[in-house]
Amino acid sequence: MEITRLADAQPYSAPKHYDMRSLRLQGFEASSADFAWTGLSYFLPGGGAEMDSGLSAKIYVALAGEITIELGTGDVYVLGALDSCFIAAGEARAIRNEGNVVATMLVVMPYPETQT
Repeated sequence: MEITRLADAQPYSAPKHYDMRSLRLQGFEASSADFAWTGLSYFLPGGGAEMDSGLSAKIYVALAGEITIELGTGDVYVLGALDSCFIAAGEARAIRNEGNVVATMLVVMPYPETQT
């Protein structure tokens, strides 16, 4: 078993995100997990991620605050604490924290195809 303590989690950069800080909890340099990686994202008020469609599917779990997810179709959803969603590979989405408190989200993704 490999444990990552929050105090020891290392930051990573997420492309096309703004006013957000992220920590790697599992996978990549954090552990030898070989099927997926997990990150913890802190979105400041007004922070988010640009509309984009990734090559990998992803799972988002809101832990605190509210996260607004806008899909490329124009549909908009708000995730509150312990709400979650699955975004398929190729599905466009934007993320926003429209509130006045920091929103915290757990991210689970498979490794990119080039990573094995």
